[in-house]
Amino acid sequence: MTSWPQNPVLVEVWRGGLASDVLESVHRGALVVLGADGAPTLTVGDVTRPVLPRSSNKPVQATVYLDAGWQPRDDRELALAGASHSGEDGHRELAAQVLAGAGLGPEHLGCPPSLPGHEGTRAHWLVEDRAPDRLAMNCSGKHSAMLAACVAAGWPTEGYLDPAHPLQQAIEARLGEAGGDPVSAVVVDGCGAPQHAISLTGLARGVLSLVQAEPGTSGRRVADAMRAHPWLVAGTGRDDTELMQAVDGLLVKGGADGVHVAALPGAGAVALKLDDGGDRGRLPALCAGLVRLGVPADTLAPWLSTAVSGGEGVVGSIRAADVLA
Repeated sequence: MTSWPQNPVLVEVWRGGLASDVLESVHRGALVVLGADGAPTLTVGDVTRPVLPRSSNKPVQATVYLDAGWQPRDDRELALAGASHSGEDGHRELAAQVLAGAGLGPEHLGCPPSLPGHEGTRAHWLVEDRAPDRLAMNCSGKHSAMLAACVAAGWPTEGYLDPAHPLQQAIEARLGEAGGDPVSAVVVDGCGAPQHAISLTGLARGVLSLVQAEPGTSGRRVADAMRAHPWLVAGTGRDDTELMQAVDGLLVKGGADGVHVAALPGAGAVALKLDDGGDRGRLPALCAGLVRLGVPADTLAPWLSTAVSGGEGVVGSIRAADVLA
């Protein structure tokens, strides 16, 4: 993972507004579409090279917490375990509830203090001169559930982020098992937890396995909880929340640095990584893949093509390249 493949253009940024349209920018990357049987139906770019899925690994990771013996009080807690939330009041309160259920508090969290990601909530904090808080960090739900799993399993909470800790060893094994590819590297994620490298194909297979698991299994419980509570998975105005609200049965999870994954039972899954690590092109590419799974383009219209502004109007669009059409 020390060199980069020559991936094709996945997303184009067009700007016009006068006599012509100009291709202003492009986003290269790799994308895989799997059928319901887990076999690739479309591969663009290098989809076998390991990448760092970042928070897109969270849904599969959350199955480990259940198998370790954690018993969430409701499926809201489980949804938050797989979330990258915005730090809104309900997110922070629920993370504190998960910790309290395990006899722990925010001081046990290993994620760094943060201001809320939600713009309105952050503005209130700044006006009130509130300090960054660990519960407001977007991964506090994951960390709270990790700690609760350690308590349930009888593992030490101290050092729970060490790759050699039993919890992290179980997560590494589960990611490899779910994706059908062993983890090829372990580094430190933005929240301080271990981050595991797998291929895009493995990422897609892992999340597909959750939505197609038998009812009552840990995988299906995670998928059902996240789909039932999309606001907890992301937050107000967030793409993952709104996509899951728009498409019945869809599980979507974004990750930092240009990664996204989505799976629909009976249809398949999509996973992608943009080479530039940016956010701008992720949704047009992801939704182009979802169209291939049979999701109506009209349903996905808000994300298939996003606006390029000029003055007070729209003068162009960000849309998938022909290779994904």
